[in-house]
Amino acid sequence: MIRSFLQKQLKFYERWDFVFFTLLTLLSVFNGESTVFYLIYFFWWNEIIRLVIDGIFLNRNPNIKIESSTKHLDIPSFFLMGIYFVFIVIFFGFIANFDNTDILSTNMKILFFSNWFFNLNIIFIIFERILLHQSKQAVTVYFGGFTPNMIILHVSIIAGGVLMFFVVKQHQDIFTPANHWGSVIIVMPFILLKLLVPRFS
Repeated sequence: MIRSFLQKQLKFYERWDFVFFTLLTLLSVFNGESTVFYLIYFFWWNEIIRLVIDGIFLNRNPNIKIESSTKHLDIPSFFLMGIYFVFIVIFFGFIANFDNTDILSTNMKILFFSNWFFNLNIIFIIFERILLHQSKQAVTVYFGGFTPNMIILHVSIIAGGVLMFFVVKQHQDIFTPANHWGSVIIVMPFILLKLLVPRFS
């Protein structure tokens, strides 16, 4: 009975993925544990996990549908993700917040997996993606630089930069760990990205 229920719910994995991400992200906001770096870094991990797991199960799940010009996981995909990793960590993790020790401290907790809201989001992605393939669900996979998740990452970097310099930097009295509603303003565009981009891909 439980297995049948899980099988049925897996068909709506995008909905549960969004619900879980939104719930944990809002909880992190209300606990003062969310930053722009948290969100952009999460989208990076979301893509790298999907790439690796889809690549592993590529020949094991007969119901995989490939929607990209590249039919397999390749080195350029990892090279591009490596460039993004360096940029995201150095710029959004350190440089953009060098004058705010509270946000910098939160970013370091996220980077070194000491933020459990972030960790649970990552664990859920891994568990969900493996379960989808092991249960032979019909999964659409993408490889290359213009996957739906990569589009989210691209847009989130631009949105993150705008929010960082025109919202956070200009209103540091609002965007503080003590004022959670300031963080909500930052989080909402990323939640909308997570919701809308897969729907139009």
